[in-house]
Amino acid sequence: MDWKNRFYSLVCLSAVFLLMACSVSYKFNGASIDYSKTKTIQIADFPIRASYVWGPMEALFNNELKDQFANHTKLIQVKRNGDLKIEGEIMQYQQRNKSVSAEGYSAQTELSMTVNVRFTNNTNHAEDFERSFTATSSYETTQSLNAVQEELVTEMTKNICDQIFNATVANW
Repeated sequence: MDWKNRFYSLVCLSAVFLLMACSVSYKFNGASIDYSKTKTIQIADFPIRASYVWGPMEALFNNELKDQFANHTKLIQVKRNGDLKIEGEIMQYQQRNKSVSAEGYSAQTELSMTVNVRFTNNTNHAEDFERSFTATSSYETTQSLNAVQEELVTEMTKNICDQIFNATVANW
């Protein structure tokens, strides 16, 4: 009977060592960056080039974009000569009637924001691109734009920054 106890002890000990030796790593941020080649990112401030503007939009967008990369990658943000470079401008910010009520008045208004992005990958120029990203959000016309603008612009900014992140480093 002593040999059975030793056998079970050996099996259990082997299982513990095997489990300790194995490790599984998951990344839920979607970034697929080879950190041995790519260590830095340069994110320029995006100026507003739209004819219609909301003052805080530029700072809100620029901070969100930089935070997105700071929070979801190990890339070091630099002022110049980055391995990756993102620059562009906020090209359009507009509102339009989305739906009409039975009385013939506007029932919903759609707000949209478009950002033009130039991406340069100095470690692999085959991934360079220039592309526009757009997000929209709607609100009831019974509300004033001033009452909902900050919330809607914040929502659209997050959406566009997610699109830019996915297009540049997630390779989706």
